[in-house]
Amino acid sequence: MANSVYKINKGINKPIEFKGLKAQYIWWLGGGIVGLLLVFAILFVIGVNSFVSLVLVGLAGVGVFLWVYKLSNTYGEHGMKKKMARRNIPPVIKCYSRKCFIGYGAKL
Repeated sequence: MANSVYKINKGINKPIEFKGLKAQYIWWLGGGIVGLLLVFAILFVIGVNSFVSLVLVGLAGVGVFLWVYKLSNTYGEHGMKKKMARRNIPPVIKCYSRKCFIGYGAKL
């Protein structure tokens, strides 16, 4: 038999990363860029000066890039999801009676 050479994928179970952006932040940056393209198209159709449109969209683009990179570096791959999920957890659970515990344990 001939010797076969197989490439080993050493990136298994690692998060997707593109130029420092991790996981869902790649999609957020893509959505921001598409949104800025639409804003530029709308400004162009309305009749706003092209130079003014380019400056507005350029500044907004820099803002989107900085914001998404800041989120990616601050929260990482799953941190933003964990932060959003933490909002749904109630701070305190109060129970004023024992009715919920009666009948569920071992009978004495």
